[in-house]
Amino acid sequence: MADNRDEIYSKSLRAGRRTYFFDVRSTRADDYYLTITESKRDFNEDGTPFYKKHKIYLYKEDFQNFKDHLNEMVDYIINERGEEVISIHKDENFSEPKQEESKEKSSTDFTEVNFEDLGKENQ
Repeated sequence: MADNRDEIYSKSLRAGRRTYFFDVRSTRADDYYLTITESKRDFNEDGTPFYKKHKIYLYKEDFQNFKDHLNEMVDYIINERGEEVISIHKDENFSEPKQEESKEKSSTDFTEVNFEDLGKENQ
């Protein structure tokens, strides 16, 4: 028998390095609630990828207030700054904070992998 808190309905939204997962789940009392998970790809110092995850549990009794606040905040942002994404690269007066040299990665700091060679190793 499946766990009664299994996912009932799911959708995902890819947004650059982030993916948002919206999952309807079932409580022990067989009611539904929503989880929203942000998953962001990042890299360890040795270059291996890992995912940072943040999760919100949203229950039915909070849906209306959550929707009202979310809509208010989205409307505020759109009214104040418009729908165009303002990139830090567009602002000539903006200077990014300096990072420690050991954490900086240039586009040439990578290991080249030939996928054809990978298949030969398993033969």
